[in-house]
Amino acid sequence: MTSQSTLEHPLVLAITGASGAVYAARLLQCLCDAQVPVHLVMSPSAATVIQQELQLELGPKRDRIDLLLKYCWPDLKTQDQWRPRSAQQVSKYLEYITIHDYQNYMTPIASGSFLTRGMVICPCSGATLSGVVHAAGNNLIQRAADVHLKEHRKLILVPRETPMSVFQLENMQRAAQAGAVVLPAMPGWYHNVRSVVDLIDFIVARILDHLQVPNTLMERWAENPGLGADE
Repeated sequence: MTSQSTLEHPLVLAITGASGAVYAARLLQCLCDAQVPVHLVMSPSAATVIQQELQLELGPKRDRIDLLLKYCWPDLKTQDQWRPRSAQQVSKYLEYITIHDYQNYMTPIASGSFLTRGMVICPCSGATLSGVVHAAGNNLIQRAADVHLKEHRKLILVPRETPMSVFQLENMQRAAQAGAVVLPAMPGWYHNVRSVVDLIDFIVARILDHLQVPNTLMERWAENPGLGADE
């Protein structure tokens, strides 16, 4: 069982250039809601995808992370589930976030001596997955992931790709064999889905569960007697 002291350590969140930037935005906000300190690092491709998928320009220095913290799914029917964050909330969120440059190896998360509760790569591109399983260390994200594997800490990889090539499947197998949790962005449909946000929250809830971060993002199987009942 994870000790209380470990749960108090910060989490490393890496965002790469795979499709599915909305998962990262929602996850980051939920971690801040739970008051989990986050060490955040984004690849240049992640910023490009965020701009394309969420219409947010974070800037070359990632100095507009507040835009990601304020993001809300643009469907008025889902506002009760995912309300826009106020300026006061965003200001509070920023107290929990430390941003690292993608190529800066002199940051704490590049060292195994820096204690964390784990690391999540969400979404995880195929190139990042390959770099992780081959211990390439070509950037801070790959180096930090390598650190978490060698220190036997929680590493969660969230690939978002379909169909998968045999090489991607082999890389996911290798990652799992090394101790990583491979958690593809493949939402379930058994929790009374009513909107796209329900599908987003399914994946984010599963990530938070593996990190032992309490959440109520989805209706759980045991909480709904109708789920799984014979017809």
